[in-house]
Amino acid sequence: MSIEVVNISKSYKNFMALRDVSLQIPEGELVALLGPSGSGKTTLLRLIAGLEQPEQGSILFNGEDNTDRDVRERQVGFVFQHYALFRHMNIFDNIAFGLTVRPRKTRPSKQEIQEKVHSLLKLVQLDGLAHRYPSQLSGGQRQRVALARALAVEPKFLLLDEPFGALDTKVRQELRRWLRHLHGKLGLTILFVTHDQEEAMELADQVVVMNEGRVEQVGPPEEIYNRPANPFVYSFLGRVNLFQGRIRDGKVQLGEAEFETQWTQKAGEYAAVGYMRPHDVEISLTPKKGQSVPAQIRHISLLGSIVRLDLRRLDTDEVFEAELTRQRFAELQLEEKGTVYVTLHNLSFYVDSQTTAVPASAFVPLRATV
Repeated sequence: MSIEVVNISKSYKNFMALRDVSLQIPEGELVALLGPSGSGKTTLLRLIAGLEQPEQGSILFNGEDNTDRDVRERQVGFVFQHYALFRHMNIFDNIAFGLTVRPRKTRPSKQEIQEKVHSLLKLVQLDGLAHRYPSQLSGGQRQRVALARALAVEPKFLLLDEPFGALDTKVRQELRRWLRHLHGKLGLTILFVTHDQEEAMELADQVVVMNEGRVEQVGPPEEIYNRPANPFVYSFLGRVNLFQGRIRDGKVQLGEAEFETQWTQKAGEYAAVGYMRPHDVEISLTPKKGQSVPAQIRHISLLGSIVRLDLRRLDTDEVFEAELTRQRFAELQLEEKGTVYVTLHNLSFYVDSQTTAVPASAFVPLRATV
């Protein structure tokens, strides 16, 4: 089932949770709502579920308006972060609950319920645990019970609110793989909320990046990461370095390094900020004329398979990070307080629209090449 949100707004007293949000979720896709706390992710999920009503806008399922429909009429499977399992019920009864409380006319027989529950227990890899209670299961197992209970009522789609947020790192990684496998089996439309960038990038077909009640960008994980729409998206998705520069005649000057851009605005000089990932910083012991800038190593962090360097540019005193492999680190024989030369690759410059009088909502992105 496809989901379409059209010009949705929602506020709580003086706080605007959602501001004219529009979004299309294709049928059968696994979609992540990603953003910091207070960005509107959970509010949007609750509006789609029917747990709350918008102040304006529409919610459509397969093109049919469901804005005013009761939550029970929407056939939604909803899974919360903290499981919300009934402690006094065993696992079988927890999963069967949604079926047993149906009106008599639509309630399956006891035999059908038993077959359904055991089928779901097998699906979520909890065979043989039907008679245990939630307190006897691990956090990861309880979360799978919650998912099985949501699937028992045969929902048209699944909504997951920070489903792995209360679990430790190893269990979260295991459940991510399991959920991806489950989605491949069922083909259900799944929309899940997370503030974990790695979780969104690993699981989702599409990522919806939200901030302050607005959608900043929608796209596949690779596109969101490699072609961020604005500085917020760039900064939110992973570590980032910022470099202050000036743009003139289509070129950006950072110290002695110069970069070509596609800047086509009127003549003049403008302030620009360069954004780039630490793994795109190339480290060498000799300078490249017109391309590299000198920097001092302030600190070295050994982080498993990678080494992170805290660097200070000697021309501007700007502080930034570089990441390199253990092998490259060993080859260069780097030491703290030593001087290196850095070449900056895959820089994206954003020019403040207030400075440049460009009619853009915030910033204008420019891809740069050395």
